[in-house]
Amino acid sequence: MTKNKIGLIVGFFSALIHLIWSLGVALMPLSVESLVNWFYALHHIDFPFAIIIPFVPANAVVLVIITFIFGYVLGWVLGVIRDMVTRKRR
Repeated sequence: MTKNKIGLIVGFFSALIHLIWSLGVALMPLSVESLVNWFYALHHIDFPFAIIIPFVPANAVVLVIITFIFGYVLGWVLGVIRDMVTRKRR
């Protein structure tokens, strides 16, 4: 598998997770806020204020695009590392 394909896979997966998150915030913000509070409680963190702000479509689009880009870069770097590791084995 090429570095580009690994980058695309990780990028699309990252973007998909954040698209689902954005849809959750848009469609059921109280449930998403409860989920976030539960995650924080697992880490022994308590926030005394609401952290979910009203849904802004433009922010959701930017979030998905940025996470795709960062995911692609991460996947590409992992591909480079994989190539370096497998090259040394031969």
